[in-house]
Amino acid sequence: MRTYHCFWLLLWAGQPHQSFLTSLPQRTSGFPEKEKVLLLSGNSRRDLHRSKRSWMWNQFFLLEEYTGTDYQYVGKLHSDQDKGDGSLKYILSGDGAGDLFIINENTGDIQATKRLDREEKPVYILRAQAINRRTGRPVEPESEFIIKIHDINDNEPMFTKDVYNASIPEMSDVGTFVVQVTATDADDPTYGNSAKVVYSILQGQPYFSVESETGIIKTALLNMDRENREQYQVVIQAKDMGGQMGGLSGTTTVNITLTDVNDNPPRFPQSTYQFRAPESTPPDSPIGRIKANDADVDENAEIEYSITEGDSYDMFGITTDKDTQEGIITVKKALDFENKNLYILKVEATNPHVDPRFLYLGPFKDSATVRIQVEDVDEPPVFSRPAYIMEVKEDVPINSVIGTVTAQDPDAAKNPVKYSVDRHTDMDRIFNINSGNGSIFTSKPLDRETLLWHNITVIAAEINNPKQSSRVPVFIKVLDVNDNAPEFAMFYETFVCENAKAEQLIQTLSAVDKDDSYSGHQFSFSIAPEAASSSNFTLQDNRDNTAGIFTRKIRYNRHEMSTYFLPVVISDNDYPIQSSTETVTIRVCACDHRGKMLSCNAEALIHPTGLSTGALIAILLCIIILLVTVVLFAALRRQRKKEPLIISKEDIRDNIVSYNDEGGGEEDTQAFDIGTLRNPEAIDDNKLRRDIVPETLFMPRRTATARDNTDVRDFINQRLKENDTDPTAPPYDSLATYAYEGNGSVAESLSSLESVTTDGDQDYDYLSDWGPRFKKLADMYGTMDSDKDS
Repeated sequence: MRTYHCFWLLLWAGQPHQSFLTSLPQRTSGFPEKEKVLLLSGNSRRDLHRSKRSWMWNQFFLLEEYTGTDYQYVGKLHSDQDKGDGSLKYILSGDGAGDLFIINENTGDIQATKRLDREEKPVYILRAQAINRRTGRPVEPESEFIIKIHDINDNEPMFTKDVYNASIPEMSDVGTFVVQVTATDADDPTYGNSAKVVYSILQGQPYFSVESETGIIKTALLNMDRENREQYQVVIQAKDMGGQMGGLSGTTTVNITLTDVNDNPPRFPQSTYQFRAPESTPPDSPIGRIKANDADVDENAEIEYSITEGDSYDMFGITTDKDTQEGIITVKKALDFENKNLYILKVEATNPHVDPRFLYLGPFKDSATVRIQVEDVDEPPVFSRPAYIMEVKEDVPINSVIGTVTAQDPDAAKNPVKYSVDRHTDMDRIFNINSGNGSIFTSKPLDRETLLWHNITVIAAEINNPKQSSRVPVFIKVLDVNDNAPEFAMFYETFVCENAKAEQLIQTLSAVDKDDSYSGHQFSFSIAPEAASSSNFTLQDNRDNTAGIFTRKIRYNRHEMSTYFLPVVISDNDYPIQSSTETVTIRVCACDHRGKMLSCNAEALIHPTGLSTGALIAILLCIIILLVTVVLFAALRRQRKKEPLIISKEDIRDNIVSYNDEGGGEEDTQAFDIGTLRNPEAIDDNKLRRDIVPETLFMPRRTATARDNTDVRDFINQRLKENDTDPTAPPYDSLATYAYEGNGSVAESLSSLESVTTDGDQDYDYLSDWGPRFKKLADMYGTMDSDKDS
């Protein structure tokens, strides 16, 4: 370790005097014993004279990471005003003053209390001052000085990453750049070699090397093959002090991966492959897999397979499974053991992505031989055709053969075959088949007009193994024969006007035929021979499959003959000729001058679209007469109601009307006033009965008011109160209408029940005073009294 000397520059204050060198007292151990005093200005060979003096501090150095037991001595502060009597006090301020740096205020000695780290703070700026203890005034101006921490090699180099990852293609040339590593040293790079880093490789030789100054890693070995080794781990050291002995060092790990290049061709692990395929294998079915090995990976290991040559190699195909890189051999055509049972193919595997740099390694393809053995399978019978089309006339007799199907066993055994009809395709069992020779014949009559085509399925099965069967469709077309007579295209019902003229066309006829005609239908029309001579109409054949009906006479009378039936014979020209007789209905109708039908004696065929004016007027007159009749009837009814109920004095119906009819309730105001029942005192004396015509005006007899029955009144009031408070009770007016009627009626009670409550007999003489209307009643009651007396 180097030893440094600290010098203080002492400037004398006060009067000018000669500068001199003085030796300071001995310092703390470990520091120089002699100190140098530097002159502020002038030359040491002559005296300095200044008008004003002050002190100035030089830059001091302290060693970092001091390990002594005592405080590290920094320097001594001394003023020429210090007489040694303790009157001066030295003060230190600035970075770390009082904590990191302390000063003896009496002697001016400065010490560092802690270990200093240059990497934390390399420079400290302090200010020193001397003051008078008694007055507290400075005796020297404040001066600033710098303490610089001297670096030692206490930091090892540190890499920017703990682990580096890099990759290079395999088979790279020597000196190919891999990656650059970087290490930094926290020590002072401007002082010594503490921060000078040198790189070296500790692990990874002889494959890689590193440049000592830049940290660049390069390949050092030729033709490194990924297939032999893919991963490499390289350890790099960074050492300071220029790599000299005693320097500090750090390491990092570099993981290097070799990436793949297409430097390996595909290779089949065996030269010959053998597969077996049943002859029943359907086309596009796989029968085997082959695989060529490629040491490369990803797209460099992709393989394409192809069949280059062989026996009937077009019978097979090969594709590549992209996931496994296997070649899948498939059947392209149906195999036949009886025809060929062994195929030898040559299959080639190639790399689609070839690197031209490695073509010198040889062709990037390989080939192998594939032997395919076809196995015999018990196959079902095979028909001679994929489908059969047969024709048969519809008039053939039953059990007539219409065609034959043939099938045989394709196997070498040539097993016999039997035939049958799939009844699901022939539910009506119209056809049958000979199980031995496959001839199809009819079992029921055919009708082309009912069904033109019959689609059935024939089954051929081996007799020894019925499970081995096959099917074939058979399409049977029924040919037409002329077995249907022509007939009208529609039902014809027409009319003829009474005022028709002779030779007038009244209807055009047309016909249809269910049979088929290759040259087209040709129909002929004529009137039936039995009606031709007596017919009132004529028929004209238009020779275009239509005919017209014409009138034969001038007028027709619907009253004499309302309907004519005209028989028409229709014939075709096919063989054999077919004919039919159809009837045309002709009605005789009244028509206007334009020939428009007005009416017929039967239901009109054509209804008019509206009513005539005369018909409308007649309907209106009927409605008016009906309304007048209704009005007159209503008037007579009203007049009859105004007449008195009793016309004859001897009419005894007065009893019924007067004493048995209760009227219509409150709404029947014509019979009586309901208010009278509620308030007998408010009777209008001049109000008369409304149901009779008054003859003589008389004053009604007023009788004494009956005694009020308090029990009944209380009962009714109680019931009224209960119903008023009951929300489910009927409307109040219903109760009020038939409730207690008051003190009594004007006529008092006429009931025989009331008579039992009286002690004496009642007097009915007053009835005679009511007029002749009540005379009969008075006689009746008076008679009863007389009978009783006698």
